[in-house]
Amino acid sequence: MHPFIWFWFSVATFVLLIMFFDIKYSLLRDTSTAQHKPYSFARVQLAWWTVIIFSSLIAILTLKAGMPTFDSSILVLLGISSATTAAARVIDVADQQNTNIVRNQNGESENFLLDILSDNNGVSMHRFQTVVLNIIFGVWFACSMLDHLKQFLNNVPYFANNIDHILPVLDPNNLILLGLSSGTYAALKIAENKK
Repeated sequence: MHPFIWFWFSVATFVLLIMFFDIKYSLLRDTSTAQHKPYSFARVQLAWWTVIIFSSLIAILTLKAGMPTFDSSILVLLGISSATTAAARVIDVADQQNTNIVRNQNGESENFLLDILSDNNGVSMHRFQTVVLNIIFGVWFACSMLDHLKQFLNNVPYFANNIDHILPVLDPNNLILLGLSSGTYAALKIAENKK
């Protein structure tokens, strides 16, 4: 199979697996007492980047040219997503132990988009910004990887015989932007359930 097909096949497989585990085990949802638990932005963000990066890696591995070396920017990107998920979980555990607050997460799920964009005051700007930035950078990452893969297959000099150039490198300023956005989400999440 062509590496492009492997990429899209991997994306579809990961999405289906995540949907299955979400239905069966609430993989993408907040810890909640609601019957229909709301989606967690932090978990969705981690799943988003995991699917994009792992699908890219699988497409590259199908070339049978070895294992690519991950640029540090990709590791930082996964680290931002992991740290956001960990911070959100720590905040949720602290909120669960405080019996004096009413947790927004205990409300019923409205729908996927509203759940990840909303806190207890409705749709919030900091969540909207974080979602939009992750979508933009995720689409850019996938498109850049596919373009680099095409150039590798066409033996374009910079890419020919060097699989390490297929995965895109994120500029430090872009990583700072994603980190600040996720950090703002985590910082404001602390006050979401407080009156």
